[in-house]
Amino acid sequence: MSFRLQPAAPARPNRCQLFGPGSNTKLFEKMATSAADVINLDLEDSVAPSDKDQARANVIEAIGNVDWGTKTLSVRINGLDTPYWYRDVVDLLEQSSDRLDQIMIPKVGCAEDVYAVDALVTAIEAAKGRTKKIAFEVIIESAAGIAHVEEIAASSPRLEAMSLGAADFAASMGMQTTGIGGTQENYYMLREGQKYWSDPWHWAQTAIVAACRTHGILPVDGPFGDFSDDEGYIAQAMRSATLGMVGKWAIHPKQIALANQVFTPSEAAVAEAREILAAMEEAKASGAGATVYKGRLVDIASIKQAEVIVKQSEMIAAG
Repeated sequence: MSFRLQPAAPARPNRCQLFGPGSNTKLFEKMATSAADVINLDLEDSVAPSDKDQARANVIEAIGNVDWGTKTLSVRINGLDTPYWYRDVVDLLEQSSDRLDQIMIPKVGCAEDVYAVDALVTAIEAAKGRTKKIAFEVIIESAAGIAHVEEIAASSPRLEAMSLGAADFAASMGMQTTGIGGTQENYYMLREGQKYWSDPWHWAQTAIVAACRTHGILPVDGPFGDFSDDEGYIAQAMRSATLGMVGKWAIHPKQIALANQVFTPSEAAVAEAREILAAMEEAKASGAGATVYKGRLVDIASIKQAEVIVKQSEMIAAG
């Protein structure tokens, strides 16, 4: 193990990120009272070009006028390949209240993309005397983004989270699919005449988790397009959680409960983790570096795994 310890990720609940278009003001109050940990007010894909200016104004007003409680409040700006992004940043930071927590930067392909937004945000904060530093979340949704994922993860001290945007990622990679997340019909293995479907997003998610954990950033799974398929959403979320991701997007309100269900440690899991920690405390007291718990070996590595579950549970309960 390196003597340079991995930094801890931000200690905030991030089980579910609920998205809503900035052009639909009727959704804001409902989003604020939802059970989502993070609210993403969107200025990008869900807003038509003709509505960009009005959506931006709507979001700026809502940031200060809606009671968002203790949720992390984030705004997804337009991509750096558009003529809209700079005005998104300038107006948000010059006109919105300090309630804004985070800016989400889409389609990040290299560290310089984050640097560009960081430079603009830093200048506006200084000019306007904003004392609350804006955090960043980036979306990896291109071949360039996944190829440069580690340098992106190290690009700015503002960076707190990173998501996988499956749809644009698939298009950039030239993948033959129109599905957003989940297993894909033609991505299967064959054994003894039986089909077995594997996960085409697994390798990209693993790369994102590794980069995030190395640099103290929250890794988040992105959208699941078929909001009529609860079982498919849960299956995708469970795979993501197993890989180390902390949460998932909700593009429909019904997906909030599903995400919270998967990314909240169960009472049984927390109880077992506490029992493992207690067993290891007894072992250390007797001078042993390992012990047996329910017929399996537990050691120092087991402590670290158990601590992740307990700390996550305590953080969610405190939030």
